[in-house]
This record gives sequence, C-alpha cells and structure tokens, in this order.
Amino acid sequence: MKRNLLNALVLAALAAPGLAMAADAAPASPHTITSNVGLVTDYIFRGIAQTSHKPAIQGGMDYSHTSGLYAGVWGSNVSWIGDSGAVATGSVTMELDTYAGFRNAITPDISYDVGYIRFNYLGDYTPAVGFAKADTHEAYGSLSYKFLSAKYSYSLGDFLTVKDAKGTSYVEINASYPLADAGVTLGAHAGKQTFKPSSASIYTYTDYKLSASKDFSGYVVGLAYSSTNAGPAWTYATGGKWGKGVAALSLTHSF
Repeated sequence: MKRNLLNALVLAALAAPGLAMAADAAPASPHTITSNVGLVTDYIFRGIAQTSHKPAIQGGMDYSHTSGLYAGVWGSNVSWIGDSGAVATGSVTMELDTYAGFRNAITPDISYDVGYIRFNYLGDYTPAVGFAKADTHEAYGSLSYKFLSAKYSYSLGDFLTVKDAKGTSYVEINASYPLADAGVTLGAHAGKQTFKPSSASIYTYTDYKLSASKDFSGYVVGLAYSSTNAGPAWTYATGGKWGKGVAALSLTHSF
C-alpha cells in the first residue's frame, strides 16, 4: 500500500501545473549578428573595376534589430586610387565601409530602406595635385516592390578623390528573382553615376549588370557580367578600361 501511495504522489506531482520538468524556451532575441567572407575574380563597384581587374578578398559583419535598425562594416582590398594617379606619396590598398540605417515593410510586398554609408580607404598617403582624399560619405534611400527595387544615393562631400563633389549621385534599378525549383537567383541591374561639379562630368556614365547565383549549403557561387558606357576618363595604364564589359566569379559564405 505504501508503494502504491508513493507512486500516486509522484505521478500527481509530475502532472501538477507549475511543476514542469523542463523550463520554458527562452524568448527569441531581437538582435541578430551575421558575418560574411568572400572571394571575387574582379571587384566591380557600380560597373567600375576597383582592383584594376584583379581578384579581391572581402568580408564583413552586420547587426540588425527587429525594429528595422541595422549597422555594419565591410572591407576589401583595392588598388584603384594608386592606379589612377590620385596618390602623390604613400599607398592605399584597403577599403573599409561603415554603414547604418533603418528598413521596414509598408505592406507584405512593399518595403523601404534609408541610411548612411561611409567609404573609408585606409593608408598613409598624400593626394596628388588636383585630387582629394578618397574617403566618401553618402546618404541613400530605396523602395522595393516584390523582387524589384529602386535606390538613390547622394554624396555629402568629396567623392572618391573628386573635390567639392557634393550632389554627385547614383540612381539604380535592381531585380532579384529566385527560381525556387532550381535553387538559383537571377539578377539584373541598371544604374547611372552622375558627377558634380560640372568640371567632373567627364566621369559620368551608365552601367548594366546581369547575374546568377546558387547556394550550396551556405556557400554561394555567383557569376556576373557588367558593362558601362564610361568614356576615356576611365582608361588607365594599369587595368586598361575600368568600365569595360567583364565577367566575374564570386564565392561567399555567411555565418
């Protein structure tokens, strides 16, 4: 009888509210931090070669909050500043971008993104006569509808070695369409970089890009072809025409 009574008490305790054997699962954190690293055969930014058509190693870290706030840092090796003749003494071989913004959805199909980015170019160097330091800061805003998006970026001062370039802008339209059955994402892009002041208008150009990527268990392989109508101002001794049509392979991993 004593054994039966003890068993009954144990079963009753296990079934009693508030005496669960396992603790409730902790609530999901509103904070997310991710990192990424990648290799590209040619670092192309807005249609223009940043490494004179040579490979680059890239990587970054991003923070996001469920409210829509985000911030991040991203870096890559570069050579364009020295190769363009914008350096009198010293060298610049590293780009390190910092950015922050806010993005959210208006409807399930429509979302927006506003923010600030600073392109930092690390190195101990003196600009050549007629050039400014390469460090650049922009404000941007974008609007997306399903797989389509439009973005406007506005320079707040000197722009990539061009002096007094406030108002230099970049307008772009992008499409990113996933083929779920194939696990492939197709992309298309068109943009226009408009330089100010008027004396820098020789650098104004339009660029285009088509791309495809596939995720292999967290490793994304991509192939992109980009081209521009950039004029002679974008042709240099090292790398030739930086805005020429070129295909680039990439491999990225996020964790």
